[in-house]
Amino acid sequence: QVQLVESGGGLVQAGGSLRLSCAASRNIFSINAMAWYRQAPGKQRELVARIRSIGSTNYVDSVKGRFTISRDNAKNTVYLQMNSLKPEDTAVYYCNAWVAPNTYWGQGTQVTVSS
Repeated sequence: QVQLVESGGGLVQAGGSLRLSCAASRNIFSINAMAWYRQAPGKQRELVARIRSIGSTNYVDSVKGRFTISRDNAKNTVYLQMNSLKPEDTAVYYCNAWVAPNTYWGQGTQVTVSS
């Protein structure tokens, strides 16, 4: 079992920055991969960024060069640094953990980017 608690969402103007945090209830070094997903109103949930236990990362094309996923093993926390935010980044952002064969989700945090 893994409990995930997100924080750091909010309202920001276009061009601004936010950092999301996801605190896990267990040692994240033992988690196969952790990721951030987002879901905008009327749209499907999409993968934004993933970081694997070996440290490799991948991003959806729309955020490459603007978002950075990272982790702090000592704090059991994964971060999503979001820069140059755009109104189309507005969504509920969810933290995800994959501990094969199970997947766990946080409750989500709202990010709203005003134009």
